[in-house]
Amino acid sequence: MARRHVHEEHMNHEAWAIPYGDLVTLLLAFFVVMYAVSSVNAGKYRAVADSLSTAFGGAPRSVTAVQLGHVQQGSADLRVPSLAMARAAAPGRALPLQAPRLRADLADTPAARAARAHAVHQQLQGIGDRIGDALSGLVQQKLVRLRQGSDYLEVEIQSDLLFPSGSASPSALAVDTVQKLASVLRDAPNAIRVEGYTDDQPIASPSFPSNWELSAARAASVLHVMLQAGVAPSRLSMTGYGEFQPVAANDTPQGRNANRRVMLVILPAGEGTDSVRRDERLAATQPAATPRSAG
Repeated sequence: MARRHVHEEHMNHEAWAIPYGDLVTLLLAFFVVMYAVSSVNAGKYRAVADSLSTAFGGAPRSVTAVQLGHVQQGSADLRVPSLAMARAAAPGRALPLQAPRLRADLADTPAARAARAHAVHQQLQGIGDRIGDALSGLVQQKLVRLRQGSDYLEVEIQSDLLFPSGSASPSALAVDTVQKLASVLRDAPNAIRVEGYTDDQPIASPSFPSNWELSAARAASVLHVMLQAGVAPSRLSMTGYGEFQPVAANDTPQGRNANRRVMLVILPAGEGTDSVRRDERLAATQPAATPRSAG
């Protein structure tokens, strides 16, 4: 009897490739989905959200672009609630409406800027006229000088009128002069900066190691008199320039006398004490500038 031949089964050693390929395909699909979710189109998202909101009975909450000649349909400005929304939210009580504000660039026209500059000039000129009337005698003696620029007013007082040599203690005449100034400036809204200057003569004392300290101390003394006279401290500031901002040569007694001074810089109403145009002011102190006269 012949022996039956048994067929030998061959093992498939590459069967792992099928599930591996499925796994790679699933991972690829997963990363594609993740990438699509991470890069949402904002416009399409708003369109879908608006369509869902409209389908469920609400008005769209996003603002879409409107072409010229077309009227936007179905959109509402969230800042202006409808009458039905107002009644539903608060029966018997009206909701406040936000009025549209005028854009700053629309109001900032050349004509508007010219009008503001003219108003600033007129306001500072009015203050200068009142100061000239209050200190008319000192102005006529050229101990006090007034200069007006486009957006500032300077009141220059010679230090010899205010302080003894090498001292920052104001004299009785200095106190009276500054009090008259304060009576004019007390009710004005303008910020005021007090500046102290000296000549180039060196000083070295226990109180004032240099002209820096002397000029700052003199400015501070004037500031304190104005405070005592009722000027609001929030409107005041002071600084000392020492000998480094001269208006005349220091090689003559007259030049050194001109350089020893205290300056009150009056700024436009509503501006801070640091908004002075320094270059313009220095140009105005040159001999070509014409000081204001009394009255």
